[in-house]
Amino acid sequence: MMGFSTKEENDRLEKLMQYEEEVFSCGYELIGGIDEVGRGPLAGPVVASVVILPRKAKIPGINDSKKLSPLQRERLCKTISTTIIDWGIGIVDERVIDEINILQATYLAMNKAIKSLKSKPHFLLVDGRKIPHLDIPQKPIIKGDQLSISIAAASILAKVTRDRMMIEYDNEFPQYGFAQHKGYGTESHIKAIKKYGICKIHRRSFEPIKSLCR
Repeated sequence: MMGFSTKEENDRLEKLMQYEEEVFSCGYELIGGIDEVGRGPLAGPVVASVVILPRKAKIPGINDSKKLSPLQRERLCKTISTTIIDWGIGIVDERVIDEINILQATYLAMNKAIKSLKSKPHFLLVDGRKIPHLDIPQKPIIKGDQLSISIAAASILAKVTRDRMMIEYDNEFPQYGFAQHKGYGTESHIKAIKKYGICKIHRRSFEPIKSLCR
């Protein structure tokens, strides 16, 4: 459990549930946490996930996906999938990202995730900024993946989903090293782009790819 004692972990989980408890206390029942991954990479999709957890659902070890190892994320993904009431994934590929920009693509991925749910959430806790034009009450939370258990769960499912996609792309385009850097602009990735050019999953509207394509 991430090096915590049982009491420390219980206290940490109780703290992670505070936003959810505030919303539950207002009479809402189905509370979704929503987050996205993949805004910054030079290649691949942006992926959003929304998770609806039961009230007082405790998932030992859960945390912001960025603070977890790949193995920890995979293990937690299995635990989350057996705990949740419902969950949805929204994926927007690099072609659409280039057409509408990454911010709008992020909102689109979030809307796709919400629409893929079997049950419409009564309230949403959103990592970062408010989702525009949404007919569901919502509360944006800065660094929500560190402060809300349902947003943290969503961040893990989104991250695991996207990482698996990038590993598949690595099989198709092994020269870029997608399995290692997941499309982010690492030194090795930039070198590969300069050596081999770009492939179909690169984002042509992102620098330095935009300049290289001129």
